[in-house]
Amino acid sequence: MGSLIRPWQKGDLSSNLQQKLYVNFDRGGNLPQLCFRLLSDQKNAWQDLREGCESLKNVRERDLSCKGFSVRLQHNPGRIKSSLADVSERNANERPCFLCLNQLPEGQKGILYRNEYLILCNPMPVFSSHFTVSHLDHYPQAIAEPIEILLQLMADFGSGWMVLYNGPQCGASSPRHLHFQAGPFGQMPIEKELQEEKRRTLMMQVEGVLFYRVRDLGREAIILEASNLTTMGSVFTRLLTALKKVLLLGEEPMINIAGFYEERRWRLVIFPRRKHRPEAFFKEGEDRVVVSPGVIDMGGLLITPVRKDFDRLDAAAVEGIYREVSLEGKIVERAIDAMR
Repeated sequence: MGSLIRPWQKGDLSSNLQQKLYVNFDRGGNLPQLCFRLLSDQKNAWQDLREGCESLKNVRERDLSCKGFSVRLQHNPGRIKSSLADVSERNANERPCFLCLNQLPEGQKGILYRNEYLILCNPMPVFSSHFTVSHLDHYPQAIAEPIEILLQLMADFGSGWMVLYNGPQCGASSPRHLHFQAGPFGQMPIEKELQEEKRRTLMMQVEGVLFYRVRDLGREAIILEASNLTTMGSVFTRLLTALKKVLLLGEEPMINIAGFYEERRWRLVIFPRRKHRPEAFFKEGEDRVVVSPGVIDMGGLLITPVRKDFDRLDAAAVEGIYREVSLEGKIVERAIDAMR
């Protein structure tokens, strides 16, 4: 990816990129400050974003106490299109890619990030400052190769922010176009729960990278912590390879990632998955539950775009959804053991 030579690397921005460029961020500067400026200006200039952000005022939330963990349900009708999206490979190949430069809405602009990505405001936000970080080229969604840029992005946003990744088969809104998400820290219940040391069990240390399993979350979660970007990326890739071998896969295993950076340390919270949507999603009539878990949902902020689902979901139902879509603990243990 990084070896491609592009016109804008020579100081001659392509016409498509020039039209969409708000400002360039390469090294140095305050990335969160630039993002807030972008958000403010885009609300004034781009009606879809303005309406999307306004719709958050009507979002309703309620908390559920589950066995050992908490979940916040969010009734967000604006996310219905995303929750119902057909993310099958055939459909993804047939429809126009809404993250490609020539498909972006007329009023949308973004921050050029390290000459490879465009940071965009999300017009269907889950929280008030919700950004999409999209690759300039139409690469498929996959994390092994761009893991270091994900880690660099975490460091550039700094403490107080989270960077998110959805695998192509478990939450990515555009599985054929490489992208991440970013937003302020404190949006998902799991962020607070992970600060409780009693939940974390140190499994091993690999090249200075600490591996933790997390207890009492109702779904599987692995934490990787390290102070070296390159080593973290390398060990993470080894974990992906171990999961592929255990699951007998030739493609990326289903995972969601929430990344945090503070005190010069990277923390990756990895949710290994066995399926994208629970069986209830595919039922008809009153039995259908429109819940389509991605990384935000796995982090404990469960998006329910349909009002009846928001009203009727209880702790037992949520616990069942997490069990159904999360990879079994024994398989996770086998993957970790394979790395020893």
